[in-house]
Amino acid sequence: MTGALALLERTAGGVTSASREAVGVARTVADGGAVVGLLVGPGGTGPASGIPVDRLFTVEGPGLTDPSTAQYAALLSHAATQLGVARIVVPGTARGRDVVGRLAVRWAASAATGVTDVTLGEGGSLRITRPVFGGRASETLELPGPRQVFAPKPHAFSEPSAAAAPAPSETIALPDGFDKLPTRGAEGFEPTAGSKGPELGEASIVVSGGRGLRTPESFRLVEDLAESLGAAVGASRAVTDAGWRPSSYQVGQTGRSVSPQLYIAVGISGAIQHIVGMVSARVIVAINSDPQAPIFKVADYGVVGDLFPIVPALTKEIRKQRGLPAGPTGSGPG
Repeated sequence: MTGALALLERTAGGVTSASREAVGVARTVADGGAVVGLLVGPGGTGPASGIPVDRLFTVEGPGLTDPSTAQYAALLSHAATQLGVARIVVPGTARGRDVVGRLAVRWAASAATGVTDVTLGEGGSLRITRPVFGGRASETLELPGPRQVFAPKPHAFSEPSAAAAPAPSETIALPDGFDKLPTRGAEGFEPTAGSKGPELGEASIVVSGGRGLRTPESFRLVEDLAESLGAAVGASRAVTDAGWRPSSYQVGQTGRSVSPQLYIAVGISGAIQHIVGMVSARVIVAINSDPQAPIFKVADYGVVGDLFPIVPALTKEIRKQRGLPAGPTGSGPG
């Protein structure tokens, strides 16, 4: 078997960046076969018009606005079997990682999550690399064939170029017994407490603040910098434990693990519990007054100095370069 199926997750603005990354990875492992995209739920094919897949399938039905893990696993295994593909690539989101295990059992496939590199192996196998021990080491594994399902680590792979023309849209029927599968049973939704920027786990830029900000009021310096960059806002455990910001902001071993293209640590000393949650970022910038702070050992660029004049000046210059209106100013505690 050849070919690969990529799950395309929808948002209000279109298909997620993690889904586009999954399509690029699917092209790598398709072994000369077709790359198929699968859209689930209402909304038509508009959000996927620029996705570079060879075939695009849409499955619709009652209760598919927000499918459960069991429903996703059933749909993906059914579609992959019908199409005769060898691999399924699931976006590396929280939902995608949740789907991988159940899907692997249902489809009788080998599986992995957090994949940062993948190549074709012998006899239909895949060789994958992924971080272990909180990102302090990596391992290379062989996923035996003939079937594999895996989720890439967010931002570990580049997004493919947009398709010049949309792939033809087709539909696929629901599998037998689908109506008997458990649903999410959600009675309502409320947004997670957090910043106005992108979702922390999927953002390409993250700006995090730590205890060096001294007061909860000074945390606005981090939020202003993040807003100027279109970034997500994170925090160290010291900040969330002190109640300055909700726990949903926390980056680290007991919080969120992030892998952005750019991570800016403001006033964060760099305890190992924080570092393991962000060390896989492509570029790390640290701003701290202590030249011996552990954060500088993992940073690609370090600024040693008082963050209170540095961060507002940096925010002002970024807004100027990006043509944005001037934001709030202030240097915080002296």
